[in-house]
Amino acid sequence: MSRLRSLQRALRRTAGSVVLSLAFTGCATWSAPTSINDAPLRERAVSATSQDVRVSAAVLGSEDSKRMFGADINKTHVQPLWIEVQNRTSQPLWLLRSGTDPDYFSPLEVAWSLHTLLGGVTNASIDKHFDELGFKNPIQPGETRAGILFTNPDRDPKLVNIDLFGSRTLIPFSLFVRVPDDIPDPRFALTLFQYPDAAVTDCHDLASLRAALERLPCCASDQHATTSADPLNVVVVGKLGDIGAAMVRRSYRRDLRESDLAQWVFGRKPDVVLRKEAQAGVPATSIRAWLAPIRINGDAVYVAQVGRPVGGRFARHDMAGGVLHEDVDEARNFIVQDMMYSGGLDKLGFVHGVGPAPQAHPRTTLNGAHYYTDGLRAVMFFATRPLSFSNVEILDWVPYLEGREPAVREENGDAGK
Repeated sequence: MSRLRSLQRALRRTAGSVVLSLAFTGCATWSAPTSINDAPLRERAVSATSQDVRVSAAVLGSEDSKRMFGADINKTHVQPLWIEVQNRTSQPLWLLRSGTDPDYFSPLEVAWSLHTLLGGVTNASIDKHFDELGFKNPIQPGETRAGILFTNPDRDPKLVNIDLFGSRTLIPFSLFVRVPDDIPDPRFALTLFQYPDAAVTDCHDLASLRAALERLPCCASDQHATTSADPLNVVVVGKLGDIGAAMVRRSYRRDLRESDLAQWVFGRKPDVVLRKEAQAGVPATSIRAWLAPIRINGDAVYVAQVGRPVGGRFARHDMAGGVLHEDVDEARNFIVQDMMYSGGLDKLGFVHGVGPAPQAHPRTTLNGAHYYTDGLRAVMFFATRPLSFSNVEILDWVPYLEGREPAVREENGDAGK
């Protein structure tokens, strides 16, 4: 028994020594870079100028991260973004970080990921270094300021919103920026499908657009167009930059999954898939979109499926693809409200086209899931932000906002019940 206790004490001492050794070894692995060279970032930065302000942005790759931070923080699922602002206006400006990424990381938050047990002075040095490299507000008149914003990872290219706030002023920019270390994957490319001009219907007024939208297919299908899939319950109209900016500001990111590839419209898989993550990385809302063969005064028209998985934020992480939640109208209405808050929504209307399916007689989609709907599509028009709720024009199409429940009952043969 005495030998056993001696052996246990020896093991505890050994384990403690190993822990301390690892702790102090970890502290010794980081050292501040001797110089900060952002020349490679400037060389490949994307720039734009508006209202006497010039902005530039570049995503840091792993080598840039090591050079500037002394560690590859990209491995921590953080995507550092270098931003430079030249303020030639007569007032100070503030970079609104949440406009670039509503879930951005603070410099000290990222620095903490490099801390080690008993790091002491080294951990404090890491904090100081990261804090100094973070973008600092305000940008004074005549000043040029550069710094790092720590964002969530996006695929190549990354749509970067830069919102600069001043007195009664918001100067917005949207830039498509290359992601250096991203593995090329054509499924994530933003070079969307293009139709030949002869195949596109050009609409020059809202009445002709409404008619064209109501002629679109009600739903997606499988690859062979033999089985109906999820309903096409949303239409998006505008320029890609304005639409993308609104989505980014509400935390939608490109997230294509194997289950998305089973949905076909116009003889092809989705052109782009976005998801908005909820707590703990659970996907709450998904958008599959296809470029439609329709234009309105030069603006593109996209038809989309908007839905949520069964269980929503309570769904298990291992649920493959997720099963469509049956209340697709709730998901449609959620994205309308989300886009109201995005600052980019210009007009809103509702049209027929999906066809009503009452809760008592739901439709079935590809994987056997059921859904019910009032049969309407939400049509959202986007413009360059900033717009407010009071700017949104409600189109006099289907009067959804006035309450459609009696009309839905009548269409389903239940009037008067």
